[in-house]
Amino acid sequence: MSQPVSSEHTRALWMLLLANFFWGLSFPVVKALLLLHERLRPGLDPWFSAVYTVAPRFILAVLVLTIWYELRRLMAPGRRRERLWHATRAEWRQGVTIGLFAAMGMLLQNDALNYTEASTSAFLTQITSFLIPIWVAVRFRRNPGLRVWFCCALVMAGVAILGQFNWQTWRFGRGEWETMLGALFFMGQILTLDRPDFSANRSLQVTWIMFVTETVVFWALAAGTAPDLAMLIEPWTSGPWLGLTAILTLFCTFGSFGLMNAWQPKITATEAGLMYCIEPIFASLMALFLPGLFSIWAAVNYPNERATWTLLVGGALITSANIILQLKPPRKE
Repeated sequence: MSQPVSSEHTRALWMLLLANFFWGLSFPVVKALLLLHERLRPGLDPWFSAVYTVAPRFILAVLVLTIWYELRRLMAPGRRRERLWHATRAEWRQGVTIGLFAAMGMLLQNDALNYTEASTSAFLTQITSFLIPIWVAVRFRRNPGLRVWFCCALVMAGVAILGQFNWQTWRFGRGEWETMLGALFFMGQILTLDRPDFSANRSLQVTWIMFVTETVVFWALAAGTAPDLAMLIEPWTSGPWLGLTAILTLFCTFGSFGLMNAWQPKITATEAGLMYCIEPIFASLMALFLPGLFSIWAAVNYPNERATWTLLVGGALITSANIILQLKPPRKE
């Protein structure tokens, strides 16, 4: 008997909540890795440091997903399972597109963490959620309505507070600009998952292709930005680096993206935007105590964050705007 739609919808929301928990964990973990890179090689190029928090996790994710899938094939010999790379043209197209969007978004987001707090970056990333309905409105040439414009104003106010916008010079810092630019690419990732022409695609194949795409992109960037060959090898000899990378691989990559690719297509893109607003709440809570633990483990100077007024007010404005926006989610296009 098929599962009721309402039950599947509820399960999708819970699965995306778990994905958000894993993504929230990634912010303090990546920040700790960036500081660890600086300890291993003082004066390291920030771009290489940002790239090398990502490149290892995706090649490991490809290996983990491939081994796990092949073991499932061996344990069910009577059931026909195609290899992960035996994907359809639509699955390859969707997987590569998602991989490219996600790669650019994470590159900018991770480099931004060199210049801003993990909790601030997490909240600023959520401008994706209010950009989605605006994109849909522009695409279908209809006024999004007063509620959307009101939410946009709330988000912009929250962004200005979080980024501590300088009204005299009219500028944000590098970390804030990079985070918001990265959010545009994450919007492309979400919208690609929502496309109806990809509805028949298999999530495991799409996820594997996405990981392979990001592996190629980030290892090419790592080879091009590495100061020398030794720096590509040296981090792999550090126990704390291996531990933090394992956390990113198993939970923040294999777990979070696997859940996203499998369950987001079962709800609307706008509903997904609401769920992803929970990510910075998890990130902010974990940033209150995890940095101190990581500092002891990795021997880096990463103090616990504090719940400042800018974080509380700016984060509350962005989260409130997204909740108001999603009170009556539109039907799936």
